[in-house]
Amino acid sequence: MARRCSISGKGPMAGNNVSHAHNKTKRRFLPNLRTMRITLEDGTTKKIKVCAKELRTMRKNS
Repeated sequence: MARRCSISGKGPMAGNNVSHAHNKTKRRFLPNLRTMRITLEDGTTKKIKVCAKELRTMRKNS
C-alpha cells in the first residue's frame, strides 16, 4: 500500500539534502502516518492510515 493518507490524500514530497558545501542530493519527505481503527456503519472495523495532522483535527472536532 502506498504511503498516503486515507483522508487528506497527503503523500510523499520530493526535495534536496543540502550539505555544508552546498551539494544537493535528492530526498523524500514522507508524511507522518499513523494506523488507526475505525468502526463502520455495519459494526465492522477497518484499519486506515491517517497522517498526524488529520488525526489531530479529527480529535479536535469530535
